[in-house]
Amino acid sequence: MGRVARFAVSIDEKLLEKFDQYIEKKGYVSRSEAVRDLIRNALIEESIGEDREVFGTITIVYDHHQKELAEKITDIEHGYLKNIISTMHIHIDHNHCLETIAVRGKASVIKELADKIITLKGVKHGKLVVTGIEP
Repeated sequence: MGRVARFAVSIDEKLLEKFDQYIEKKGYVSRSEAVRDLIRNALIEESIGEDREVFGTITIVYDHHQKELAEKITDIEHGYLKNIISTMHIHIDHNHCLETIAVRGKASVIKELADKIITLKGVKHGKLVVTGIEP
């Protein structure tokens, strides 16, 4: 981390009160730590549309009885071998499975991969979560 800069923020008292409740709930030791995390998160989320390196997970819940769905997921994954670090498969119940795919690569490529998998017929829910290292 570089030099620390200080800045002031004007904020509505009610909003500040809610923010302080958030800080306490999350366990932050100071407002500064909470603000730094919020800024980092906003910058990382903003970067998803850019071609910078991100890391993350694609998590899906799907009906494993859906015809050829598992094979379609595997075929898509094989097209992104350099971006997939690992996968974890969990049997939720007789009909449903959860798969978590750990990924890394350019944000646009990771989003493309997630979209291809999440939009498959039979995927009940899917979510891409990304993070990155501050530039």
